[in-house]
This record gives sequence, C-alpha cells and structure tokens, in this order.
Amino acid sequence: MNDAQAPEFEPRNQVEERLVALHAGELDPEAFMLELLDAQLFMPVEDDDTGVEGLQRSTQARPLVVEAEEGVQVLVLFTSPERAKPFLAQVAGNYGGGLLAEFSWILDRLGGGVGVAINPGLAAGLDLDPDMVQQIRALAAQRQDGS
Repeated sequence: MNDAQAPEFEPRNQVEERLVALHAGELDPEAFMLELLDAQLFMPVEDDDTGVEGLQRSTQARPLVVEAEEGVQVLVLFTSPERAKPFLAQVAGNYGGGLLAEFSWILDRLGGGVGVAINPGLAAGLDLDPDMVQQIRALAAQRQDGS
C-alpha cells in the first residue's frame, strides 16, 4: 500500500495513544517501555482447525512468530484484536483467536534471542530487536525488585 493512500492512524486505546506520542517524540522511550510492561496486548494464537468457530482443539498455544532479517525470530503482537485482523488475513495458518495478556507476562514466557513486533504494518507500531527485548526485561526486573 502506498503511504499516500494509507488512512491516518486513529488511536483506539491508551496503548495506541502512547505509541502515537512516542512516534511524535512527545514521550520518553524508557517511560513508554515502563508503561508498556503493564499494557494488555493481543497475541494471535494458531490452533488446529476444528470446523467449529471458537473451539480450541489443542492444549498448546502457538503464538504467531515470523522470521525477520538474518533469521531472527519475531513474536507478533497487536494493541487490540481488531488491529490484528488485516495482518492475519495475509498470514498462512489458523490464527482465528488469541490471548489478551500483559506485556510483562508475555516477556516472562518469551525465549531468548526473540524480537517483538507490535502492530506490524501500522503507523503506530514498534519493532523491538532481541537486544531491546532483553533491556525491557531488565527494566521489568528492576521495577519488580524496587517494589
């Protein structure tokens, strides 16, 4: 899609408002990351197709992970289920559902060497390389130790 034809991004929740402020330079990146830890994000989850909408067959949730440059694995997250729909329509697999979870909870379960993409393809998105993910984990640990 040509950027000139892209619709203007209208924030629909607090996380999106903060992402817009971050991109506009109105919010300190470290302050944003601390806020992001408590934010709920949508993680698309793949499951076997049961033929019945809303019925999960397996007990293993397989989050959407794509391979980026140089073979880096990237977990794909969204600021809401609605933001995920256009992206998921272009992805192979049965990603009809997902979970809403705090980013800190997701980070706790994320393996090392994995990046994160929030709202890929959208103006209010954010790509975090594996090193940045580790830095955010360190911030979370410091916050937890300090509380």
